[in-house]
Amino acid sequence: MEDNQVVSLLVRRCVAGDAAAWEEIVQRYNRRIYNICYRFAGTGDDAQDLTQEVFIKMYRTLNSYDVDRGAFMTWVTTMTRNLLVDHFRKTKQDRVTDSIDEAPSEHEDAMPLSDRIQDKSAPPDARVQSRETSETVHRALEKLSPELREAVILRDLQDMDYREIATVLKVPEGTVKSRINRGRAELARLLQRTYKQVI
Repeated sequence: MEDNQVVSLLVRRCVAGDAAAWEEIVQRYNRRIYNICYRFAGTGDDAQDLTQEVFIKMYRTLNSYDVDRGAFMTWVTTMTRNLLVDHFRKTKQDRVTDSIDEAPSEHEDAMPLSDRIQDKSAPPDARVQSRETSETVHRALEKLSPELREAVILRDLQDMDYREIATVLKVPEGTVKSRINRGRAELARLLQRTYKQVI
């Protein structure tokens, strides 16, 4: 995980005006923030815009980070989550259903690492099937309610523990566990329905 002393020093240097420290913070956390935004927003362009908004907000409020109150990644994830919730509320009325023919994001960071590392032993049809499965799961995730989606994403895709998720979402751990269980069950139901339609 992260070394709190290194991050604390980076934050202090950045607040003091050290541009190199800010660049290092952006490099350290860009991919993780982007992945959270992508999983929530569903498109590479929206995820890039939201990631940029997170970093702008982070830069403006960096001096409010208190190392004694928790890990920097928890603080960053909380900020990201709050921005995503605000974005979801603002765009709720503008949202229309996505076209089934819409191409998936071509942005490199949108692809999971497993899709970018070529397995020499796997035949091409297996890689295509794996990618199709990934896209099917992503589409099903988009159909979950925001509260279930964010809990599943933080636990299963960002690998955060229940305590960290409770801190980020500002709800008790029991609520986190309940949302994760409900989210997984709903996701399984959606995927089962999708695969029945395919077969």
